[in-house]
Amino acid sequence: MKKNRITDLFAIEYPIIQAGMIWASGWKLASEVSNAGGLGIIGAGSMYPDILREHIQKCKQATSKPFAVNVPMLYPDIDLIMQIIVEEEVPIVFTSAGNPKTWTSHLKSHDIKVVHVVSSVKFALKAQEAGVDAVVAEGFEAGGHNGREETTTLTLLPMVAKALDIPLIAAGGIATGRAMLAAMVLGADAVQIGTRFVASNEASSHINFKNEVLKAKEGDTKLTLKELAPVRLIKNKFYQDIESLYQKNPSVEELKELLGRARAKKGMFEGDLDEGELEIGQIAGLIDDILPAKQIVANILKEFKEAKKQVAEL
Repeated sequence: MKKNRITDLFAIEYPIIQAGMIWASGWKLASEVSNAGGLGIIGAGSMYPDILREHIQKCKQATSKPFAVNVPMLYPDIDLIMQIIVEEEVPIVFTSAGNPKTWTSHLKSHDIKVVHVVSSVKFALKAQEAGVDAVVAEGFEAGGHNGREETTTLTLLPMVAKALDIPLIAAGGIATGRAMLAAMVLGADAVQIGTRFVASNEASSHINFKNEVLKAKEGDTKLTLKELAPVRLIKNKFYQDIESLYQKNPSVEELKELLGRARAKKGMFEGDLDEGELEIGQIAGLIDDILPAKQIVANILKEFKEAKKQVAEL
């Protein structure tokens, strides 16, 4: 595959990036994706600072290739997280859920490449102005926390590509080589893939959650809790409890009380399929097997190349 702006920027072989998903993206998954030629990401959102340091150090031991850390900027110990990232000489950081101006200059002053996740053209431009090296444009189809604009990937990508000068990474609803090709035709330099890598051997999420992802069909996920932070969930008992509460026109405080603490951990890491928050993308309906991460990367590349040939013959 030809080099492009993202493979050059990150010094990776293929423009495939594994998303930094909470409770699924530990050092085992990140190192395997990096070893396969993509960019693996450790998801710091579900880690205490000392746990993050341990994962970074283990990832370094497991791969000599570049890897990244994803940092949701709403994290309570953000100062300590960033300090650890600098001390451990992490080469690339993906920031999300916050203002990119807050940390971009600091990270870049330590020769760390910075990528920011956005869900709109407006915030893509703000990230570019903040000096980030690249942007992830994430469509409404994506799992986990999502944009309020509800713009789909197919619509968002060409709009952001038209507005930006810096490299663009597509995310949301991408799990196959065909989808990767479509994203790149629409202006992306690379793709970020989450849901497909949740259903991998190396993902740190619970096997119950992985199996639930395999069972998910079209329409089994829904974006909800927009008053707090929009999140796409599998429709389980906890989701139905949210829907029941919405029938009573709840206050933000009542929604927070129902959500409580550690719902995502309960569902995705501990495997409680009833009371846990099961964050996954719409593309789960297309996934029916759990594979090694290396095999997932190989399958995506194989399908990408085949689809590219087919398109050339049209």
